[in-house]
Amino acid sequence: MSPSSAPLPWAPCPCPPAEPFTADSLTTHWQRLHRGDAEALPADPAVLEAWVRFHNGDFQGATHAGLALGALGITVANKATCIHARYVEPSEPQRLALWLEAAERARVQQLSKPQDAAAWYWQGYALGRYSQGISVAKALAKGLGSQVRQALQTTIDREPRHADAHLALANFHAEVIDQVGELIGGMTHGARKQTGLDLYQRAMALNPDSAITLAEVANGLVMLEGPKATEQATRLLQQAAAFRPLDAMERLYVESARMALDS
Repeated sequence: MSPSSAPLPWAPCPCPPAEPFTADSLTTHWQRLHRGDAEALPADPAVLEAWVRFHNGDFQGATHAGLALGALGITVANKATCIHARYVEPSEPQRLALWLEAAERARVQQLSKPQDAAAWYWQGYALGRYSQGISVAKALAKGLGSQVRQALQTTIDREPRHADAHLALANFHAEVIDQVGELIGGMTHGARKQTGLDLYQRAMALNPDSAITLAEVANGLVMLEGPKATEQATRLLQQAAAFRPLDAMERLYVESARMALDS
């Protein structure tokens, strides 16, 4: 039985929103919460309810609700699975399994909805996080780097306003260069420092008032620029740590930024 459909409960989200969402309140805040992924407000009430679960930090409930809806719910299921795996799941093998599940669901989603940016994004995101889990060097040797880069670039081609895809693709360039250097990274895997910096800048332009953007850019700048970026990265993390989060995902990013500053 796959991890996301197993009867055992997932670890609860440690950072639920201060004010739980309802369908009405989520509709009110939808544009603000989804500026990063450019996801449209769902017309189907059942899909919206699955998103309510997600924003309230019930990632397992959101995943199950999304999968029960079939094609309409794959995106919310994948996002809930990936965020749970990234920030909540304590087991490394379980995290890896969840990312592979989400990546495979997204791949299948692409077959029926090739123009859906979310189908490409969650494949790229999940494979990127999986690659970090097994080590970027191992992932590159397996050929995962090209899959991640292609999926995220396709996301941007489908939806140029997708700030999170710009962040994730920038992270690809930064992590490859951090692991194997700019020369080998560029020649072998298409990773380039300036491309990464440009993508981070574009993400900041698209979604500047976001703890997610601030924290990801801070981390990426250090990988691309080294010690000379420390001061700027610290300022960005301080802004992220001071951010007033609306939902569970934003709270997880804010707490992560605070922990990074304390380390």
